[in-house]
Amino acid sequence: MPLDGRVALVTGGSRRIGKAIALALARGGADVHISYKSRAAEARKVTEAIVALGRRSIAVRADLTRPGDCQTLVETVAAEFGRLDILVNNVGVWAQGPVETMDLATWQRVLDSNLTATFLCSKAAVPHMRKNDWGRIVNLGAAGAYRAHGSARTSAFYAAKAGIVAFTKALAREVGPYGITANVVSPGVIEDPDLDRARAKERTDKDTAVGRPGVGADVAAAVLFLASDEAEFVTGDVIGVTGGWLL
Repeated sequence: MPLDGRVALVTGGSRRIGKAIALALARGGADVHISYKSRAAEARKVTEAIVALGRRSIAVRADLTRPGDCQTLVETVAAEFGRLDILVNNVGVWAQGPVETMDLATWQRVLDSNLTATFLCSKAAVPHMRKNDWGRIVNLGAAGAYRAHGSARTSAFYAAKAGIVAFTKALAREVGPYGITANVVSPGVIEDPDLDRARAKERTDKDTAVGRPGVGADVAAAVLFLASDEAEFVTGDVIGVTGGWLL
């Protein structure tokens, strides 16, 4: 398997796209550990599913808007399993509202949970990856963020995701000499991440070029590639998993 012997951490891995990514990495051969904030029962089910695949897994409660929690999360995984090879920064809240009426607390919450959490977890993970001259950091963006696309009432979210793209490109330059890559996977609209592809093909979505809705497995497949040895020459890039939305 492409990820045999690797140790991965997926933030927000208890549900939706994070869950799909965690399970895909486990099927690829990695030991996969997840963070969660409040959904302990769902996190436990994901770790049980990973263990059932023959991989190791723990779930760590963390509020990734808190710098100390980010550091503790990474250090816990690295100490428990002796290394950290793959970090998937998936956590990030979404909020709607016009700029005119959005309060600073909402703006800050969206930026902190998306952009600042990505910075803090990456900062904590890089020293562990450098020890082995190998690492993969995959950050979750959003469709259109690579070109600062926005839509009404989502200013904070798109500002955060565009920031993730810029941050990732800068990080890729810094860590490339140490065998570490950093990339962004930007999903389109994924209304039902748990839907499997076979069932998705039975549905139509006129907004995508391929004509079907996206699912969590589509996003996870891109992450799995970027986490592999085969992607060692791909860094600082953005892979849109949109089915051709926004073309």
